[in-house]
Amino acid sequence: MTSELLDRALIEEATKKSGLVWVKGPAGPARALWHVWHEGAACVVGDGPGEQPLAGLAGGDTAEVTVRSKDKGGRLVSWAASVVELAPDTEAWQAAVAELKGKRLNAPDGEAMPERWARECRVLRLEPTGATRPLPDGSLAAAPVPTPATTRRPVPAALPRLLLKRRKRR
Repeated sequence: MTSELLDRALIEEATKKSGLVWVKGPAGPARALWHVWHEGAACVVGDGPGEQPLAGLAGGDTAEVTVRSKDKGGRLVSWAASVVELAPDTEAWQAAVAELKGKRLNAPDGEAMPERWARECRVLRLEPTGATRPLPDGSLAAAPVPTPATTRRPVPAALPRLLLKRRKRR
């Protein structure tokens, strides 16, 4: 009993303090997701335009959540979660969205965000199912998920001369 309580406290405290968790569903790679801790579970929003992808997570599934340290970025704890999809405009959905709204950075629509989430997104609760999982001995580094994003290209050689060129006085 004491071990379960300590595990529960570790899961809650570590997840509350971390702004990012890695979530691996039954299919697909682990994904980094921003979240909020609300009423005993990590709540995430996504799968809409401009929101984080929740691919591989569906209501009724299980997931493995790995929590990182906010200051060092290292793995703190891993735990099993049951995935519960909240139906839009229910009391639980509204409470979760109120918390998520306060943590969402750079939202394109500001105060209209909850209405957009109700129409176009999914809100999931990741509820801990039990004890923590042992941390692996080695690295779990994996290849990045394919994305259309690109890195910066080198600056054209002539650009500094054009930008720093002094105007000639006549």
